[in-house]
Amino acid sequence: MVGRKTVIIGAGVVGAALADELSALGWTDITVLDQGDLPATGGSTSHAPGLVFQASGSKVLTELATYTVEKFVDLQHEGNSCFLQVGGLEVATTPERLAELHRRHGWLTSWGVEAEIVDVDRCLELHDLLDRDAILGGLYCPTDGLAKAVWAVDAQIERAKARGVRFLGRHEVTDITVENDQVTAVVTNQGEFPADIVVSCAGIWGPKVASLVGLDLPLTPLAHQLAWTGDVPKQKGQTQEALRPILRHQDSGLYYRDNFEGQGIGYYHHKPMPYLATDIRSMEEADKTGHMPSVMEFTPEDFEPAWAETQRLLPSTAETKVEEGINGLFSFTTDGMPLLGESREVKGFWVAEAVWVTHSAGVGRAVAEWIANGYCESWDIHECDVNRFEAYQVAPDYVLERDCQNFREVYDILHPLQPMDSPRDVRLSPFHAREVELDAFFLPANGWERPHWYGANAGLLDRFEVPTPNDWAAKYWNPIVGAEAQATREGVAMYDMTALKRINVTGPGVVDFLQKLCTNDIDKTVGAVVYTLLLDVDGGIRSDITVARLGKDHYQVGANGELDIDWFERHLPEDGTVQITDITPGTCCIGLWGPKAREVLATITDADMTNDGLKYFRAKKLTIGNVPVTAWRLSYVGELGWEIYTTADLGQRLWDTIWEAGQEHGIIAAGRGAFNSLRLEKGYRSFGGDMTNEHDPYEAGLGFAVKLDKGDFLGRDALIERKANQTRTLACLTIDSTEDVVLGKEPVFAGGEPVGYVTSAAYGYTIEKGIAYAWLPLEVAEVGTEVEIGYFDKRVPAVVTAEPLFDPKMTRLRG
Repeated sequence: MVGRKTVIIGAGVVGAALADELSALGWTDITVLDQGDLPATGGSTSHAPGLVFQASGSKVLTELATYTVEKFVDLQHEGNSCFLQVGGLEVATTPERLAELHRRHGWLTSWGVEAEIVDVDRCLELHDLLDRDAILGGLYCPTDGLAKAVWAVDAQIERAKARGVRFLGRHEVTDITVENDQVTAVVTNQGEFPADIVVSCAGIWGPKVASLVGLDLPLTPLAHQLAWTGDVPKQKGQTQEALRPILRHQDSGLYYRDNFEGQGIGYYHHKPMPYLATDIRSMEEADKTGHMPSVMEFTPEDFEPAWAETQRLLPSTAETKVEEGINGLFSFTTDGMPLLGESREVKGFWVAEAVWVTHSAGVGRAVAEWIANGYCESWDIHECDVNRFEAYQVAPDYVLERDCQNFREVYDILHPLQPMDSPRDVRLSPFHAREVELDAFFLPANGWERPHWYGANAGLLDRFEVPTPNDWAAKYWNPIVGAEAQATREGVAMYDMTALKRINVTGPGVVDFLQKLCTNDIDKTVGAVVYTLLLDVDGGIRSDITVARLGKDHYQVGANGELDIDWFERHLPEDGTVQITDITPGTCCIGLWGPKAREVLATITDADMTNDGLKYFRAKKLTIGNVPVTAWRLSYVGELGWEIYTTADLGQRLWDTIWEAGQEHGIIAAGRGAFNSLRLEKGYRSFGGDMTNEHDPYEAGLGFAVKLDKGDFLGRDALIERKANQTRTLACLTIDSTEDVVLGKEPVFAGGEPVGYVTSAAYGYTIEKGIAYAWLPLEVAEVGTEVEIGYFDKRVPAVVTAEPLFDPKMTRLRG
């Protein structure tokens, strides 16, 4: 036997894929348990309609789907492919939806999937049941299709069995034993199974299984309607299960698939029907009733709007009727992403949950690589990490409300900045009351209400000209954004930076600890501030952080989120010489930036804030008015100033003190919209958007934050190898058009061919050009190269431009 002793809970499409992929990596001491019969175990896999559409705004979801398609096409079950590659067609019945299909086409192009926008004639050629007068066009992806989920389970089980994996049906998990925060065994109704690693692939039962080790899994099973019609006249005599593309009519929450002589219809626009995992029918009850646990009773009254719309869109269905239907349970999460990874609290307990058939084989491979190698080699999966959530985001009421909202919005046209309607006002900074007084427009960030602009600054529009972008870019935007950006460059502004994660890292072992994790040299004098990166073992970027040494054994870290805390905690020395503390809830931060920032502070602190008194990238403790603070001399907007930190109880007093002192200097409060524009003018990167785990520092333009000569650090050896084999880079593009502001994830074309994709974008109000950062091949990224950005149905001209676009000599920052 090779590999650690592993027990997988759940033999559905995810558990079977994981067993197959993990055993293919040489791990064979694997037992897969399921409470149902194999291969149709009674979970979501057993009733899933099997539609696989690859289009997604999430790069990793498309990549996981594409791998699933490719694997299932080749996977054989009794001589038949486990994937019917009939293609996928999404149709538009409104101009707004047609525009959205162009955007989705852009995503597919960005992520390397073949697709095309098709006219009405082509839609009818592909799918002859459609009513010509009902549609305006469509998006066609020829590699989409129908996954034969149970076949795929059976085929993967057989492959894994051939490598020595054991599968046991009718084994209900009743407990998971844990000793010294490490899993040791899985207990079932038929005995105990020792384990070093336990992976929950239990789907709709995931929260129930996770609770056995004290893990709150933010997942809700929700019922989704699926119906099957009788014979449709135009399909009469069809002997193949599916000939037409799978079909989406998203404006009405509908999808369709051939089913020999009839149609299968899925529907999302009914009311959310959530269930507790503990209330799902047991296998014993299922045996008695003859209904699998994941299938609830069909509610025809909820389906009536779907059937009426179906007969309008597909007129031939008017001559048949709905023969049968179910309300089938599927998993939903608060952000629409899967839940993957190892528990922070219990070593060896992993989850691969909230995974639909669409992404199942990809998830199997990703988690197998993660378990066997310590990281996922194939894709960046940080968006799926189960440890990404703040504590409030796993509160039961929050999870239920967000999951139900995600169900309602599953097919909606959603703007990148569009917030959830509820819950709001979950986390409020100490400055919130003052921001409300200034008529702030808020958007949530990690639960914090963060100002995007301030209505009180409308008068600035008399001083500054602000161009208006296209309608899509103008959503969640106001011309005040541009005025605030220009006012910051000319005067001074206050920015609420409270939403950013703040961590104290302390203890006698802290220097060695951080040196081993950070790419930069953090063993500096007290008061030094260092920008650095965290890498995985493959040299990919885990995060970018700012580290300030506030004492001999005390560092404060400006981080990106919960995953940074998780990363630190997983690498803590066992001798207890390092402590990690999240200080975000009890602290706050104001960014005071602009050429007049020093003048504002001059009257409210006795500290020397000159260049000699506090140099660039240094920090010190001081008092502003009667508020003790720590000031870091750095700026994410490219202007003179400081990040000023204090405790939450003194936050409002700090705001008032700075605000009052700044009145004679024309101080304003400025929002995140201005911040984003200013940081792109300076070329400052944002982790999760501009670079992720799949990128290394050199290709991301962050080689300056790597000190290879400082000694060993995590990922160093792999990074040296990657440095010698660069093929791509994060390039700065500028756009002359004031209207054609892009937003991110759009494809980039060179010579008419797709070559990359946009990460971050905004209008630069100082340079008076649009800005877009994009991943491009090195040969395309030469300064002066002309490219095009695919924006909806347009090609926007852009040019590769040297960066930074503003103040390249850094005179304003260091002044």
